[in-house]
Amino acid sequence: MTQTWNRRDFLRRSAFVGAAALAAPTVLSACTSTSTSTGSGGILENARSAGTIKVGIANEAPYGFTDPTGKVTGESVEVARAVLKALGINDAQATVVEFGSLIPALNARQFDMVTAGMFINPERCANAVFSDPDYTAPTAFLVPTGNPNAVRTFDDVKAKNLRLAVLSGAVEQGYAQKSGVPDAQIQVFDTQNTLLQAITAGRADAAALTNISLNDVVKKNAGAAVEVTEGFFPVVDGKETVSAGAFVFRKGDEAMVTAFNAELKKLHESGQWLTIAEPFGFSKDNVPAADVTTQRLCSGG
Repeated sequence: MTQTWNRRDFLRRSAFVGAAALAAPTVLSACTSTSTSTGSGGILENARSAGTIKVGIANEAPYGFTDPTGKVTGESVEVARAVLKALGINDAQATVVEFGSLIPALNARQFDMVTAGMFINPERCANAVFSDPDYTAPTAFLVPTGNPNAVRTFDDVKAKNLRLAVLSGAVEQGYAQKSGVPDAQIQVFDTQNTLLQAITAGRADAAALTNISLNDVVKKNAGAAVEVTEGFFPVVDGKETVSAGAFVFRKGDEAMVTAFNAELKKLHESGQWLTIAEPFGFSKDNVPAADVTTQRLCSGG
């Protein structure tokens, strides 16, 4: 079986649309308003000298968002904090941008890196530089507690004639259809909460989405009688689809990327990454395998 390294376009993410719709910067932690996009040195040198760096987020949970207390947090934000601290950059300022405008705003020097859980794909790699993969995003199913129908793959949904809930705009509907699940078995919902309600009300037997998003749903609805199945990468047209997210930098900032990758690797190898990521719905299933590399994802392998 071969592998293809495709973008997951869940939650209606569009790669490059519109101009940057910028809000006022939000402070990740106490810092001064010092630009790191100017100066004679590179981004790494300037950020270390200033003690701060500007980052872009899309205000999407669980990657980079503002919580009810006003704190900017999320898996990508907290991992970036740990890496930047190890690089001697103790503070950062976040600017909220529509997801599809993150790379254009990065290249327009509105900020110096993207911490939004962005998936690596060839189109994006042509316009920016990605770090090593931070995480992978397997597909999983939200099912009633105990998984009474023993759902593990889309083949199970098809073979057992199960009712499948999917999120509008997400790739799981396509995965299901290409796996042979009849349209009559597929129900489309607008939000993650309505996916949950379809399962708890018995209107659907399983709901498909990334395990990251489903784990986050379960965490936020602790009383619901549901669970998330083990993550997997769907086989579509004979190829296993693998999606991975990373941090994004401008072309020409490779020194920063190299230094960032070295510290990110330490987080993964030490197990600290999992400690940081687990509160946001990530698990060991999201740790990138050794053969999931930025080079392969950028080339479309």
